[in-house]
Amino acid sequence: MKWINLLVLAFLFLSHGSAAQKATSPQPFYRPAEAAAQTAGRPKLVVGVVVDQMRWDYLYRYYNRYTANGFKRLLRDGFSCENTLINYAPTITACGHTCIYTGSVPAVHGIIGNDWCNAGLRRNVYCVEDSTVSSVGGGALAGKMSPRNLLVTTIGDELRLSNNFQSKVVGVAIKDRGAILPAGHTATAAYWYDGTSGNWISSTYYMNALPGWVQNFNSQQWPGQYLKAPWNTLYPINTYKLSTADEKAYEGKYKGADNTSFPHDLSANAKSLIAATPYGNTMTLEFAKKALEAYKLGSGDVTDLLAISLSSTDYVGHQFGPNSVEIEDTYLRLDKDLAAFFDYLDKKVGKGQYTFFITADHGVAHVPGFMEENKLPGKTFNDATLIKSLNDSINARFGIAKAILGASNYQLYLDHAAIAKAGKTQKEVADLIITQVMELPAVVNAFPLQELMTTPLPEPMRTMLLNGFNAKRGGDIQLVLAPGWIDGGPTGTTHGLWYPYDAHIPLVWMGWGIPAGKSNRTIGMTDITPTLAALLHIQMPSGNVGKVIEEITR
Repeated sequence: MKWINLLVLAFLFLSHGSAAQKATSPQPFYRPAEAAAQTAGRPKLVVGVVVDQMRWDYLYRYYNRYTANGFKRLLRDGFSCENTLINYAPTITACGHTCIYTGSVPAVHGIIGNDWCNAGLRRNVYCVEDSTVSSVGGGALAGKMSPRNLLVTTIGDELRLSNNFQSKVVGVAIKDRGAILPAGHTATAAYWYDGTSGNWISSTYYMNALPGWVQNFNSQQWPGQYLKAPWNTLYPINTYKLSTADEKAYEGKYKGADNTSFPHDLSANAKSLIAATPYGNTMTLEFAKKALEAYKLGSGDVTDLLAISLSSTDYVGHQFGPNSVEIEDTYLRLDKDLAAFFDYLDKKVGKGQYTFFITADHGVAHVPGFMEENKLPGKTFNDATLIKSLNDSINARFGIAKAILGASNYQLYLDHAAIAKAGKTQKEVADLIITQVMELPAVVNAFPLQELMTTPLPEPMRTMLLNGFNAKRGGDIQLVLAPGWIDGGPTGTTHGLWYPYDAHIPLVWMGWGIPAGKSNRTIGMTDITPTLAALLHIQMPSGNVGKVIEEITR
């Protein structure tokens, strides 16, 4: 009887299984995935802000002076990736903006600098120049710009591709490259500022005429309004204890000024100088608000993207340096601008309905004059003087009048045709150049870029230089400057090297999908875009090499 009972149980089990299979078999296998896609949560809007030349330490250097709802709100309510590093060199504006929104590096995306030498054209090529388009709303040259030199897609492109171009993507910046490269190839629009006309403009790549709202914004002549009174410090100047004295010989002067001290009366040149004041950031955010409203960003059924770059921090930083009263005041004012912008987004899009991130395209070196004043290593050298000296030596040795076509992004470009015509080899010329430049205190290393993988270099320098080298657009000889040294003149400072002061940037996320917290794990600039792709449930851009920041997406 026992075996009969077992047979009955087996029959009942098989019958139940068969019935269950029969009942569910008509259901297609893709249903669970389809249902998940239909219910996948997404923010109404992604807002990315790139603060041009913002070193990571600015988050904390002025922390005690920030208001409650600007940078402090970001650090309180958001997630800070404290050890975010640029993972390529050179650390230059166009490269940074491109990397942030592509998850790629210059070796792949092709934007190897703000410009680069083109041997065929025998001139430098600007990163967003495009002779096939025309200016819309500004000077003829100011608008001949597009993203065509960019070789890969951006996160904005992938967002639009993900829903058959229903999402809207808009780029806004004073600098053309800061608006165009983040917005990508398929952007709904990109706008930048023309300092000659005093207008916000675009190009025929995006539109044939400026929309009425842009014309109305331009008609109000904001630069003149912002600078009708001199730029003075937000708080009493004697409270700026985190900065050097106001008047320093190594700071740059505004056009027509005879000193570097506050107050700065810039009313006579408001159109051209607004960019080099904190009011350039204020104007940019106001324009971004108008763009958000005009394109109804964040109000539809799909996610939109607003890419903003705040360029004025870079202009002020280059002119005065990171220890100046001017840069401290610029960040104190930016803090208040951000607080107002967050309040605007909360009301217009909805608190918790948008994902916001803030980062930087690069950091900045200290002014060499400041370094010398404080017995710290770092000076200046001039690449134009170096090239002339090298070309004279090459001509004397080999009879080649101009073997070096130019220098760009700390790379030397050789005239291969002229070298071959003289019956010489590139190695002979390169050996002479390297021997000569290695005698300079400014240069700690120099080598042919074709020998990058066999030249003894420490990490992360090797990887950063490799990620920055594009075989078609790059140069022939790499120069590595000593820490603290810059290519520049007697005033101001710059950036572009692999060292942490140029490569350590802030990255703070806030809003939809973002937990509060922080991580000190090393994160690459290339990780921003794949993290956005994960949050939005869309494909990574075509050249992406970054990884998802899982602390945010868990």
